[in-house]
Amino acid sequence: MDILFSTERIAERIAAMGNEITEFYRDRPLTVIALMNGGICFAADLSRAIALPIWLDSIGVASYANRTSTGTLDFRSTLKLDPKGREILLLDEVLDTGTTLKHVSEKLRALGAAGVHTAVMVEKEIPRPNGLAHADWAGFLCPQRYLVGYGLDADERYRNLPYIAAID
Repeated sequence: MDILFSTERIAERIAAMGNEITEFYRDRPLTVIALMNGGICFAADLSRAIALPIWLDSIGVASYANRTSTGTLDFRSTLKLDPKGREILLLDEVLDTGTTLKHVSEKLRALGAAGVHTAVMVEKEIPRPNGLAHADWAGFLCPQRYLVGYGLDADERYRNLPYIAAID
């Protein structure tokens, strides 16, 4: 394993992102939606770093099988909160192909969200012709590598690592 982002670097970046997001949403009610399962670690840490009252929800989605993007999105659960009229910050651990964030953002807008922004822990530096081009906030940029840790997995393993590593 090649450790790319240490526990300490992640904590520092989360604190900075929390400050940036707090300033951006300063006078607006904010609903944070975590994409599960991968976004759980990032969402827990970032939501605590946002110095505003927030509503917190999650939705289960999957676009990978056997370590490969399927190109489709499987909604595995539904939201508890109605997104209509809400300012939403959508959190995921990684922006890879962009398919997941693009489709979930579109669905939230179609359900009447007042605004949808995105934040990811890692944004891969790759072309995304059919996905979301960039996240509004990204913890780190990195080249195309297979990442694990801090919510990222390889066949559901390694999510609990406190750092982000490449296993390619």
